[in-house]
Amino acid sequence: MTDLLEHTDCVFKEGVLSTISLEMAFQDTRLKVAEIHTPTPHLSWQLSTSHPNTIQQAYEIQLATSREKLLADAPDLWDSGRVESSQNLAVPYDGKALQSGQCYWWRVRVWDNYGQISLYSEPKAFRTASTFSDTIARYPLQKSYEAPIGITHENNVYFIDFGQATFGQVTLSLFATGSQDTVTLHLGEAQKDGRVDRHPGGSIRYTSYRIPLRQGQHTYTLQIIPDKRNTDPNANESGVHPILMPSYIGEVYPFRYCELEHYNGLLRKNDIVRHSVHYPFDPGASWFSCNDSVLNRVWQLCKHTIKATSFCGVYVDGDRERIPYEADAYINQLSHYSVDQEFSMARYTIDHLIKWPTWPTEWLMQSVLMAWNDYLYTGDTLLISRHYDMLRQRTLSALRDSTGLVTSKMQTPAILRQLGFHGKAIRDIVDWPQSGAAGIEKTEEGEADGFVLSRYNAVVNAYHYRTLRMMEQIATVLGHTQDATTYTQDADRFFTLFNQHFFNPQTGCYSDAPGSSHQSLHANMFALAFQLVPAEHLSTVCNHIQSRGMACSVYGAQFLMDALFEAGVDEYAMSLLNATGKRSWYNMIRLGSSVCLEAWDPVFKPNLDWNHAWGAAPANLIPRYVMGLEPLEGGFRKLRIKPHPGTLEFASAIIPTIQGDVRITYDNSQCNRFEIHVVTPPNTTTEIWLPRYGKTHTLLIDGTHTRAEIQGSYLVTVLGSGAHNLISEE
Repeated sequence: MTDLLEHTDCVFKEGVLSTISLEMAFQDTRLKVAEIHTPTPHLSWQLSTSHPNTIQQAYEIQLATSREKLLADAPDLWDSGRVESSQNLAVPYDGKALQSGQCYWWRVRVWDNYGQISLYSEPKAFRTASTFSDTIARYPLQKSYEAPIGITHENNVYFIDFGQATFGQVTLSLFATGSQDTVTLHLGEAQKDGRVDRHPGGSIRYTSYRIPLRQGQHTYTLQIIPDKRNTDPNANESGVHPILMPSYIGEVYPFRYCELEHYNGLLRKNDIVRHSVHYPFDPGASWFSCNDSVLNRVWQLCKHTIKATSFCGVYVDGDRERIPYEADAYINQLSHYSVDQEFSMARYTIDHLIKWPTWPTEWLMQSVLMAWNDYLYTGDTLLISRHYDMLRQRTLSALRDSTGLVTSKMQTPAILRQLGFHGKAIRDIVDWPQSGAAGIEKTEEGEADGFVLSRYNAVVNAYHYRTLRMMEQIATVLGHTQDATTYTQDADRFFTLFNQHFFNPQTGCYSDAPGSSHQSLHANMFALAFQLVPAEHLSTVCNHIQSRGMACSVYGAQFLMDALFEAGVDEYAMSLLNATGKRSWYNMIRLGSSVCLEAWDPVFKPNLDWNHAWGAAPANLIPRYVMGLEPLEGGFRKLRIKPHPGTLEFASAIIPTIQGDVRITYDNSQCNRFEIHVVTPPNTTTEIWLPRYGKTHTLLIDGTHTRAEIQGSYLVTVLGSGAHNLISEE
C-alpha cells in the first residue's frame, strides 16, 4: 500500500475500471487514478505466510522510475538496504526526491524470525499528483453495472427490482414503433402493491422522468436532475457545503425500484442497467454468520449500507444534505474498517471535518476520537501528527469555566476561530432529533430521553473526559512526553470532578446536570461508554440503563451498545442487537429498506431518510463485540479477541485488518464450555479472553492444558500469529 492505498496502479474511465496502464493515463483527462499528493509517501505491506508466530525482523525497500529497473535489481531512486525492524506499516519514503506528475514503482522483501528471506513482492506502481499538497490520497469513485433481479409486467407497466438500493443512474435499451412514443420512468426506494411508491413520505426518495423515444431500437441514459437541497453551494449554519458529485461520474439518485410506464415493447433484464456509484469496495473482504437469523440479516443490511452510502467518496449524512457530520462519520469509520480493508475514505473525511467542523458541541470533540481510531487501525501517525494542535483545541478545554466543567456558554468568536469553526455558534445536541413524537419505550418527545439541557451538560462533559484520555495516548505515540503527563493528570482530576458534579449518590446514577433530578439514559450510557463510572457504581448505572430500553436514536445506539458490551452486560446488549420491535435494526428491514434508516421508524422522525450510514452501527458492533476483535496497538500489532456471545450458540466471521484477515469461529452451545478457533495474521500478537467457569476451570490451547491469567470472569492468554484452538470449560 502507498499512503494506505492498495490499488494505486488501477485506472478508471468514467468510473469504470479499465485495462489502460498507469503510464497511458497521462494522455486522457477522462482517466482517473488514485494520486499520491506527497513527495514522501508512506509505504506499507502485509506478510504472507502460514507459519505460526511469524514476526518480521527486517525489510528492504526498492523504488525506481520503471518496473524494469526493479526487476533488474537496479533501483535508481531508493534502496533502503536491510533495515532491522518489525515495522511493516507507514514506512516513510527516504530516497531521492520524487517529482510531481510522475509514475514510480516499488517493491519490498522481508526477513522473519525463522531466518527466512521472502521473495521481493511484485512491483507496485503509483502516480504522484501534478502538484504536491496536504491532500489525503484516495481513490476515484467507481461504477458497477447491475442488472435487475426481477421484472414483472402487467398492462404496459414494467416493475423492476434491483434487490438493494444504491445511489446510481440508469441506462435503458428501448424499442419504439413511431417517433411520438413517450414512456415514463419512475425511480424510488420504496414500493407499494407492486408499484414504485409515489408518496413514500419523509425524505424517502421518489422521482419520475418522461422519456421521448425515437423510432427503432435505441439506448437512453437517464440524466438525473440535481436536487437543490443537496447541491446548493450556499453554506449551512456551520459554514459547511454539500459534497458535489464529480463531473466524471455525474449526478446520482438513491433507488432500488424502477417502474416503466406506457412501454409497448418487450423489456428484458439486459435492457435496463443500473450504474451504482460507490467508493471501491470488496464485498468478499468480510463475512459473518451465526445461529440467529435476525442478526445475520441485520449484518447484511449494515454491510451493504457502508458500500451504498460511499457514493460521494466522503462520509455524508445521507441524501438529504450530503454534508459530512462528525457523528455520521464516527460510526461510518468504525463500520467501514470492519467490513473492508479500506482506510482512505475515512481519513479523507476526518481531515475534511477537522478543517470544516459542524455545529454540535459534542461532535466537535469526535474529531479526536476519529483521529485516534485512524492511528489504532492503520498504525500511521499522519493525521494525529498533522492535526495535533487542532486536536488539542477540540478537547474544548477552552470552554471550561471556573467550576472546571465544560459549557458551551463560554464560547466567544475568538474561541470559535481557535476551534476552526466557520459558523456563528455551537450548541449542545445530546441526541437527534431533540424533539418530536414520543413513542415506544418512552414518553418523552425526541430521542434524547427527556434530557434536561442546562449550563453544564453531562454528555458534553463525558465527551471532554474521553478526549483528554485520547490526547494522552496521542501525545504518547507522538513522543510529546510532557503533554502526555499533563493530559494524564488533567484526565484524572476531571474524572473526580465529573463524578462530584453529575453522580447522584442517593440513586447511584448520573444526572443530566449538577443538581438535576432527571437521570436520562444518555447521561448514564455516555458516562459508562467513556469509562467514567467507578467499579462500585457499575451495578446501579447498568441497572438504570437497562430500565430505559432503547430510548435513544440510531446514533445514540452506537454508544449505548459500546457501554453495555464494555460493561459485560452481554445478554441484554444482544437482546437489543437482535430485537424486532420498532426500535430495532430489524425494523428497518421490515419497513422495506435495504439500506439503514436515519431513525428507527417514521413515528420517531417523520422526515427520516432511507440512506443513512449512522444507522449501521451493527457493522462494527458485531466484529468488535460479538466476535470481540479490537486493536490494542497501532496498526493491529497487538490485538484483542474478547467475544461477547450473549445468547448466541454459534458465530463465525472474517474480519479485515491492515495486517491481514482475522478469522474467528466459536461454539457457545454447551453449558459451561466455550470453544473458539482463531486465525490471526503474521507480525501480530493476540490477547484472547475466554469466559471463566467457576474455580475449577480448565483451559486447553491447541489440545494442551495451559495456565492463564484470571481477569474477573475471564481467562486471558497471549498467543502469536497463526491458527489456534482454545477451549474453556468447568
